[in-house]
Parts: sequence; C-alpha cells; structure tokens
Amino acid sequence: MPADYIATWLGSWSSEVNIASTALKTVLVILMAVVLGCERSRNRHAAGLRTFIVLSIGSMFAGIGDIYFITTYGLAFPVLSAAVFIGISIITANTIVYSSKNQIMGLTTSIGTWTMTIVTAVLGFGLYTAALIGFAALMVGLLAFSKLEMYIKNRSDHFEIHLELKTRGSLQDFVTMAREFGLKIDNLEVNPAYANSGLSVYTVRFTIAGKDLKKKSHSEIIEALSVLDCVHYIEKIG
Repeated sequence: MPADYIATWLGSWSSEVNIASTALKTVLVILMAVVLGCERSRNRHAAGLRTFIVLSIGSMFAGIGDIYFITTYGLAFPVLSAAVFIGISIITANTIVYSSKNQIMGLTTSIGTWTMTIVTAVLGFGLYTAALIGFAALMVGLLAFSKLEMYIKNRSDHFEIHLELKTRGSLQDFVTMAREFGLKIDNLEVNPAYANSGLSVYTVRFTIAGKDLKKKSHSEIIEALSVLDCVHYIEKIG
C-alpha cells in the first residue's frame, strides 16, 4: 500500500489497529462531522449535526474493523464497509422526495451523506491524507460553489415556477400574457397535490424567448409576472 503522508509523519502506530490510532481517527471524524453537520443544520436540511456524527463514526469503525479482519484473518473483502455503503445508499435514496410544488428535496444532503460515508471509511482504513483532502473537497463543493450555482441557474434561458391563479378561468389569460411578455411555455401541468383544495395550482416550465428578457434574471421576470391580475402567488422551483 502506498505510504500516507500524514501516517508516515505520525509514525507506524497511526496505521495500525490500536487504541491510539482509533482515538485519533475518532476525534478527526467527529470534527469533520461537526463542520459538515453544522453547515447542513444551519440551512435546515434533513441530515443535521447528530446524523453526520453518528453516521461518520459508524463508517469509520467499519473501515477499522475491515482492516483488522483483513490483516488478522486474511479476509479478502471489506465486508463491514460494503454493508455500510449499501445501507446508506438505501437510506439516502429514501430521503429524496418531491415537495407539493414538484420540487426535488434532499438530493444534495443525500449525496453529501453518501460522500461523507466514503470519506470517513477511507479515514478508518488509515488513509488520513486522502480523507482530509476528500473532506476539504466536499466542503468546497457545498459552500464555495453554491453562489455560483445560483447565479448560473438564475441566468439560464430555462426555469420552472410554482403558479397559483385566482380562478381556473385565469389560466388562458396568464398563458397569453406570458407569451406577450416573451416567454415560451414548454410544459404546463396541474399540480396534483392541490387537486381537492379548490385552488388553481400549476407547475409551468418556461424558455426565455424575448431578446430583451434574456438580459433579466429569473427573479426579475417572476416579480413582473407576480403583479398580473390573474396571479395569486408565484415562485421559482429549484
């Protein structure tokens, strides 16, 4: 196995299965989980501080257990880590849901949870450098690029809205005014979550067709649509 820079610097004990290396890995895992968990909790996501701490500790000990079984008993396959990955994959898949506004929720948290499982398992195997680099990359992906992602999305020629009209008969008026405004309607669906509520609720996907409109952000376009007489409420999806 190629030498790990941090493990080499710390000494051979850090790559072995012993109390000292286990304690060090546990401290590092808890610190990483606290950083990621606080970021998720601050933004009120499903998986928060305690979730990431428990998940990360379990994943790390799976890696340590596999190292012990492989080196002591000659086990050819990391059984514990594989079981953790399968379990987390099932759990995270079930946390991805559609809201009443046809918006996918929990996708980033689920992928972040799955990635954190891999990172902490790698740390459990004793690859300190790779684990810390992976964690740093994960945090950069979640934090540093969020504003850039929002800017790109807000300047795209395509966007989707949640639309509530005052009456069912207002739909034709909205479609007509949207087209005059410079928007092409790619798809328009009645939102089934509001089927028996008495509200006229739709999910509408637009393409910005007007040249002047392309200079505006999605927020500006939605603000202009919100003042139409037929519109009760409108917001962007995603």
